[in-house]
Amino acid sequence: MLERLAIKNVALIESADIEFCPGLNILSGETGSGKSVILDSLNFVLGGKADKNMIRYGADEAFVRGEFCVPAESAAVKALEGLDIECDGEVVITRRYNAEGKGAIKINGNAVNAGMLRGVTRHLVDVYGQSEHFALLSEANQLGVIDGRCPEAARLKDRLAVLISEKRECRTKLQKLGGNDYERASRLDLLSYQIKEIDAAGLVPGEEEELTAKRRIIENTEKIASSIGGALNALDSDGGCADGVSLARRMMAGVAEFGDDYSAVADRLDSVEAELRDIADTLSDMADGLEFDGEEAKRVEDRLDLIRTLKKKYGADIEGILAFRAKAGEEYEMLCDGEELAEKLNTRIQELDDAIFAACEELTAARKTAAAKFCGDVVCELKSLNMAGARFDVLFEAYDRQSADLNSSSGSDRIKFMFSANAGEPLKPLNKVISGGELSRFMLSIKACLKDLNGISTYVFDEIDTGISGVTAHSVARKFVDIAVNTQVIAVSHLPQICAAGDKNFLISKSERGGSTVTSVLPLDDAGKADEIVRLTGGGNTEAARKHAAELIAQYKR
Repeated sequence: MLERLAIKNVALIESADIEFCPGLNILSGETGSGKSVILDSLNFVLGGKADKNMIRYGADEAFVRGEFCVPAESAAVKALEGLDIECDGEVVITRRYNAEGKGAIKINGNAVNAGMLRGVTRHLVDVYGQSEHFALLSEANQLGVIDGRCPEAARLKDRLAVLISEKRECRTKLQKLGGNDYERASRLDLLSYQIKEIDAAGLVPGEEEELTAKRRIIENTEKIASSIGGALNALDSDGGCADGVSLARRMMAGVAEFGDDYSAVADRLDSVEAELRDIADTLSDMADGLEFDGEEAKRVEDRLDLIRTLKKKYGADIEGILAFRAKAGEEYEMLCDGEELAEKLNTRIQELDDAIFAACEELTAARKTAAAKFCGDVVCELKSLNMAGARFDVLFEAYDRQSADLNSSSGSDRIKFMFSANAGEPLKPLNKVISGGELSRFMLSIKACLKDLNGISTYVFDEIDTGISGVTAHSVARKFVDIAVNTQVIAVSHLPQICAAGDKNFLISKSERGGSTVTSVLPLDDAGKADEIVRLTGGGNTEAARKHAAELIAQYKR
């Protein structure tokens, strides 16, 4: 349950600290006093969308803190364990949002994001307002309501999920086998062509680099020949470098006998002369072998063009092309031997579809049983809410093996809530016949039927009593009292009957302070509660009005 809600700088609320009781908590006040701000703040701390407009004018940031008490084995505690957050029975959520659009969320002191927060708070609080009424009119949401009352639904949907997952895997494997016979034959033809094209090229790793280097030599033959000739002339011509070194060697050899230093220099010059003669011979061989070969140039260019074409099709380089060839070969072999495997996969898919259809039928039967019981319970609740002639049924759209949805883990059911508010009127789709006041009572009846099933300990109702009055208002108040026996209820209301039924009442009021408008939240004692009921009845603060207020309170006293 929600024990405490602290609010700072949200809309017109400068500061509010609200302590709720376990039973029925009623928020009331004049229209525009700020009751919706309380629920907006609660939605914010539960993970709702943040908006800069919620920050009080002149403040830097909005802040809300929610304190919850939860059982040790609750779904909320399990969700916290999944986030590696410790919980000793208390969940404290704080959320900030500043004018720069930046926020911070913490659960029990641990930083989380909004998605993680909602994963926890969906097990703590259900908030129902007029917008949720319209959500109930959506046929897509109605099936979820029935599943909430169907004990077998979760198990059967899990089974469907497993079967559908296996079917998806079979289809993936079948796709890798080329699909049907025609697709497989087409794939084999393509792979055969690709394999032959790559094999015919006879590619060798590193070949492209060698060819590129050879092409550079061919393109620069003239420059290379000129450089080699110049180097040879510098080394080996008369009076060239080699002759100079030879003369120097002979000169030093003549004095080598006079000392080791002279002898060492002579030896070094001898080595230099031999190296220069070797270099000259090498350059001469290069010059003899260097000539432009047009056919070789064409061969190199054609080979590079072929490699370039294959790279566009199969890989970024020769290694990538060869890797593609290896993979294509493996797939080709698999497809050649895949006809038998494809037949087995198709047979298994058929078996899975049969199993899925059977599970869908079983789920439908379970849902119909649950729906019948649910409809009976809702009608009983509606009668207690002054709708004695109301009828409610769930219409299941028929399906067969051909029309069934065999790819949804939710089954093949399409349903409609059928409703008639008055005796003698035919059942029609809920969204075609129900009025605002009737929808409020219908929603309250559903919540009363689900209150012990979803594990949520706090229900919040935002003016769910809109459109009702008189005896019906009394019935709604009684229903709130019944729900609040085991579930905490927080309700915004403008009806005196519902305020009279509250275990704890809060007055939301608006005033001017220092030139600014401020919303305040005041917990009411018995006298204050009576004053608020007198205000809501609109009869003036008379003795009769106060007596009527006391009588109302006495009706719901527990």
